[in-house]
Amino acid sequence: MAKRKENTVLTKLRTKITKRRATLSVIGLGYVGLPLAVEMAKAGLRVYGIDVDLAKVGMVNRGKSYVQDVSDADLRAVVRQGRLTATSDYSVLRRSDAIDICVPTPLRKTKDPDISYIIDAVEHISRYLKRGQLIILESTTYPGTTEEVILTRLEQKKLRVGEDFFLAFSPERVDPGNPTHKTANIPKVVGGITHRCTTVACDLYRTCIDSVVPVSSTTVAEMVKLLENTFRSVNIGLVNEMCLMCDRMGIDVWEVIEAAATKPFGFLKFLPGPGLGGHCIPIDPFYLSWKAKMAGFEPRFIELAGQINASMPDYVVAKVADALNESRKSLKGSKVLILGVAYKANVNDTRESPAIDIMRELGAKGAKVSFADPHVREIRVDGTLMRASRLSPKILKSNDCAVIVADHAAFDYGMIVRGSRAIVDTRNALRKYRARKIKRI
Repeated sequence: MAKRKENTVLTKLRTKITKRRATLSVIGLGYVGLPLAVEMAKAGLRVYGIDVDLAKVGMVNRGKSYVQDVSDADLRAVVRQGRLTATSDYSVLRRSDAIDICVPTPLRKTKDPDISYIIDAVEHISRYLKRGQLIILESTTYPGTTEEVILTRLEQKKLRVGEDFFLAFSPERVDPGNPTHKTANIPKVVGGITHRCTTVACDLYRTCIDSVVPVSSTTVAEMVKLLENTFRSVNIGLVNEMCLMCDRMGIDVWEVIEAAATKPFGFLKFLPGPGLGGHCIPIDPFYLSWKAKMAGFEPRFIELAGQINASMPDYVVAKVADALNESRKSLKGSKVLILGVAYKANVNDTRESPAIDIMRELGAKGAKVSFADPHVREIRVDGTLMRASRLSPKILKSNDCAVIVADHAAFDYGMIVRGSRAIVDTRNALRKYRARKIKRI
């Protein structure tokens, strides 16, 4: 009798999902949650987007996107069709067949994981949990979170995982601003607490994602995300150290990298830069490092890469001081223009941007700092609100040094070269130009 009940619960949920009759709630409408909600709505599901930010809720319901990878047209279409509604009211969870958690997972000042947003979301879910629901965590976290934190709280409702409700983890793989790889065509890794959990979670993602990759457990899926971003962090750390080494030896690191990249096997091209940015790569390795230490393992390789990457903003500031010295100017009192405060090219995302550290350090040394960025109107540095300058020959000429931190395609690099007194190029954006006033890292 129990076995028949279990199969009925699973079968009903799978049928709802595959027939596009399911209702989904996405908790967190940021860079991960909003694109996912839109894709699920486009696939025919009824979607509620939940966020505590009332400004975001209002914009979504007006069909106005604040996420670069979601167009106003796509958002407006699913909102007008009644497929997507944003709200701050968690009671919609009681009407949901599936719930996807896409909340932030920052680090504390001590570099320990802060999963308070996950816990808050789970407390709300627990209040409305019912038989036949699927819960999926997408927020990046340490291995064991889904089972140790979420499952223990949900099982207090006397419902059994894999029988009465279903729980899985699927790491987000968003790459903001990527014109080729978006939510729908990035393979989705999925791991459930049980095989049934994995199966029904895969059903949900197959409604709108081209390729779904099931794995054996939630801990494997959690570790997949950390490996992906730690792989990048370590390799960026290596090429950054190569940059520092080549600078000391008088060798052009950019030429070295381009030549090495001609090898058709055994080499992946990574580029040096002013430091790590974005929500994933600067943070995820610390999640893995913290968990490894809890297990009694010292992750020396990962932490060394983190130290090298964290030192790059100081290296950039030293380069600015050198460039100014050649003009017989001191850093103190000089005017420095930061070109690009987003964490990478062609996006408006400033989370963990190395530009903030560079601006902070320049200011601490007495420089007068301003910025220009075609994608970012304003930014806060140590609580001070700074507004973007409009890039022009006059602005360039009025500054003693320009520093290219994000190599946006919208920048007029010819104008930058012609109009700047001195330039520090952290991205090799001026590779085509040869001028003594250009200093590359």
